[in-house]
This record gives sequence, structure tokens and C-alpha cells, in this order.
Amino acid sequence: MSAVFFLLLTLILGYAVGAVRVRGISFGTSGVLLGALVLGHLGVELPAVLQEFGLVCFTTAVGMISGPEFLGRLKSSAQGFLLTGAMIVAVGGLVCAASIAAGIPTGLAVGMMTGALTSTPGLAMASELTGDILPTAGYGVAYPFGVVGVVLFVQIVPRLLPIGSVDRRPSMGEQRREAGTIAIDGHGIFALALAALLGLLLGKVTLPLPGGGGLSLGTAGGPLVVGLALGHLRRVGPLRLECPKVTLSVVRELGLALFLAGAGARAGSGFLEILNSYGIGLFLWGAAMTLLPMAVGLLAALRLFHMDVLSALSTVCGGMTSTPALGALVQAAGTDDVASGYAAAYPVALLSVALTVQLLAGLG
Repeated sequence: MSAVFFLLLTLILGYAVGAVRVRGISFGTSGVLLGALVLGHLGVELPAVLQEFGLVCFTTAVGMISGPEFLGRLKSSAQGFLLTGAMIVAVGGLVCAASIAAGIPTGLAVGMMTGALTSTPGLAMASELTGDILPTAGYGVAYPFGVVGVVLFVQIVPRLLPIGSVDRRPSMGEQRREAGTIAIDGHGIFALALAALLGLLLGKVTLPLPGGGGLSLGTAGGPLVVGLALGHLRRVGPLRLECPKVTLSVVRELGLALFLAGAGARAGSGFLEILNSYGIGLFLWGAAMTLLPMAVGLLAALRLFHMDVLSALSTVCGGMTSTPALGALVQAAGTDDVASGYAAAYPVALLSVALTVQLLAGLG
């Protein structure tokens, strides 16, 4: 059978698994990773270009969606959102470093951290740096608890702590149609492709680090940064670079599915062997990489930055890069206004994970 056949089969199985709900919780798109791991174990292979293309589409679309609200929120609540998001990732990085010191292979530990923080771009960067299947296997081990843990966290905390009022602000994500501007196409594909291309070029820029080596945004971080910038600007001179939200949402979803399918199929062949080698200890380390960052992030948001409970939880969702948890929080709060912290902390967390992955990869 052709690679296209197996790709479609992976997507069908993955979305079927992701649709299964247990007490209101499901894996969603990430079910594709689980399906791909199974097929990869059975010998299915998918072209590497699918994985890379999916990653670029996903991170670019995320950036362009987040750009307008992210940069706007910085004017009013920058310190709390940014520092909490970065702090969450830093705590996850410290736990990851501890697991490496305890004997977990670096690639596996870093992959577990990206899974615990539900950061697919972070997984991509870890795979790119290590060049082996260990990061994806680690991601697959830690990701299920990472998803479920954050979703349960944002549902349980509001029952334990008093909920304040939600700071309602007008949406900053509406598109502007200005007279005298030029749009290449109505679907925004030109703008999306331009952001992705510029992002790939930016990702190749390397800054030297003391003691040797270098730091770069890579295939994951570069498109994200450019997507954020173009999502905020919307135009360069007379050229309109807007992309409709519906287009970005579809590209983000398809890109994520393609990346998870490629990454899972690649890791499937060695996934069970890794579990057999390290046992339950991997799950415990992964759980610690999820629970400790959330606890520290929530305390920082409440005590240091004096956020109300819902805004603090929204920021934790962003710092953990957990869209399913944000959905659970919106449902619990009964309003989309709680998404402000998420919109600001999410891109910061993605970039922080990318930088942390590069630093931790140097420990191997």
C-alpha cells in the first residue's frame, strides 16, 4: 500500500481514538499520535516531509491566530502572563534535568518534558536536535497524563478556591478591511505561506552560546515567531497579509495531525521496548513534570501577580500549552473572556520550551 493510504488510515484510527470520551475527557487530535505509535510498531512508515510540513503549518497557524491578542495583552498584563508562563516551563525543565541526573537518557527525558507540557513544537525541536526516536517515545509516555492532568486541574481548582469576576475585554482578533490595500488571495494562503517561509529562514539563524554550540529557534520556533508578528501587523505597506480564522484553524488542525502521524509512526518501532526497559518510573517522572509546573504556576499567578482564580488558571493553561484544558475552563466559567491569560502565556511557553529543550539537549 502507498504512504497516502497509511496516512489516511492513521488519521482515521487516531481521530476515532481521540473521539472517545471518558467522563467528559478525550484525547482529541492527539489520538493520532497513539494510533500512529501502534501502526509504527506494526512496521508502517510515513515520509519525513509530511512530519516537517505538518509542523511548519501548525506553528505558523498558531502564531497567526495568537498574534493579535498576544501583543495587545502585553500592554496591560505583560508581567504576570509572561513570567508565569516562563516559570511553568522553567519548573518543568528543572524536573527534566533531575530525571536526566537520575539516569533517564537525555532524549527520552526531554521528550517526556514536552509531553508533560503538551508542547508539540517542543517535541519537534527535541527530535530535530537528537536525531532519534527517544523524544517521541518519551512524549508518548508523558502526554496522556499531561492532557488529562491539566484538564482535571482546571476543573478541580475552581471548586476549592473562590472565583472572582472575569475581566471582560473586547476581542482584538477581528480582521480589518482597509481601503487601498492589496490582498493576493481571499483565503489567506499567500500570507500563511509567506509567514512559514520567513519563519523557516529565521529558524536557521544561530546565536553562539558560551562554551561552544549555538541557539536557534529551528523549524518549530521560527514560524511561530513570524506568525505572531504577521498576525499582529496584518499588512506590510499596501500588501494585506491577513488570513481568515477559519483557514488558520483548519491549517493548524491538519498540520498538527500530520506532524503527530509522522512522529508517532517513526517512534512506534521502539516504543514498547523503551517502556519495557524503564517501566513505571517513566510515568512517575512524566507526572511530576506535569503536576509541579502547574502547582508553581498557579501559586505564582495568585500570590505574586494577584490574578483572580480564573485568570490564573487560564494562564496555567497557556503555560502548559493545553488547548483541551482551556476548553474545559471556558465551559466551567461560562465565558470566553478567560482566554486572555492563555493567549498571552501560550506563545511565551512555546518559545520557552524551545529554548529549554535546546539547553537540556546539551546535557546528553
